Amino acid sequence: MELIGMLDSPYVRRTAISLRLLGIPFTHRNWSVFRNFDEFQRVNPLVKAPTLVLDDGTLLTESGLIIDWAQSISRKAALMPDDATQRLRATRLIGIAIAASEKSVQIVYEHKREEDKRDAGWLQRVRGQLQSACNLLERELDGVQGWLFGDAPTQADVSIAVAWGFTQIVAADVIDAKVYPTLATFSQRAEQHPDFAALPPV
Repeated sequence: MELIGMLDSPYVRRTAISLRLLGIPFTHRNWSVFRNFDEFQRVNPLVKAPTLVLDDGTLLTESGLIIDWAQSISRKAALMPDDATQRLRATRLIGIAIAASEKSVQIVYEHKREEDKRDAGWLQRVRGQLQSACNLLERELDGVQGWLFGDAPTQADVSIAVAWGFTQIVAADVIDAKVYPTLATFSQRAEQHPDFAALPPV
């Protein structure tokens, strides 16, 4: 089984960490959708990261779908709480974290444009959305000393920590760690877990 995509992508990284947490072995191909476009396209015509290549050649894309499939075959504890109320909260937090990742990615791509072609109004709105997502997560993590739902990381923990790390790589000028001390501390603690540390974002 192979996971294709660079770990500086929050979608690739959340998938890779989740596979490790679920005890599913894989080989990682650190391919860029830009620099490795041709070879990536030969494996997956969509050139979509992450791509998971199963042993029978089946291709899976989209991090959430890959993680959902992985949970269905794993013999380890699921990455979502069993309790309905906690599961609802976890789902909500994952959504906020993914929104933070999406807005960060949008900022990255807007800055790939020539400066005179950037949409300043749209970029300001995206930055505000990213800040709103981090504000929500900062409040949600108030009082959390360990993992969110017990003594092991769940998908909410993974998605939040990975999203935060990505903001600090690509949008630290928008998301100042000093403004989000709880979120920063939570993510720093998560990064010390062996399955996070084994898959650094750079």
